[in-house]
Amino acid sequence: MYQEKTKGFIAEFKQFIARGNVMDMAVGVIVGGAFKAIADSLTADIIMPVIGIFVSENSFADLSLTVGTAVITYGNFIQAVLNFLIMALVVFCLVKGINRFHRKKEEAPAAPPAPAEPSEEEKLLMEIRDLLKERK
Repeated sequence: MYQEKTKGFIAEFKQFIARGNVMDMAVGVIVGGAFKAIADSLTADIIMPVIGIFVSENSFADLSLTVGTAVITYGNFIQAVLNFLIMALVVFCLVKGINRFHRKKEEAPAAPPAPAEPSEEEKLLMEIRDLLKERK
């Protein structure tokens, strides 16, 4: 009984893994993780130094508030929000581009309809025409 449940579970898991969507999702997660590093670098190495000119800090991560013995590093939160906004903008642009591509694909002109089946009268006339051509 236990072995049958295990085989069923393993078979179901194999079927789940073999689906194309799971593989696409795995690739998306890996690429998304790599892109997160790019977004973090963009925020920390390019955007934050420029903003730091106006806030007189190197990065938002240096911004903190001490309350008693607790140190509240609200700058880290601001930097995380900027990273999120960058990622959200990129995802929005990707989805918008994909939607535009699908719309153009849907708007593409349909193939011309197949010629209608000739009626019995038209078939008879074509036979007569062909016979007349043979006589000449």
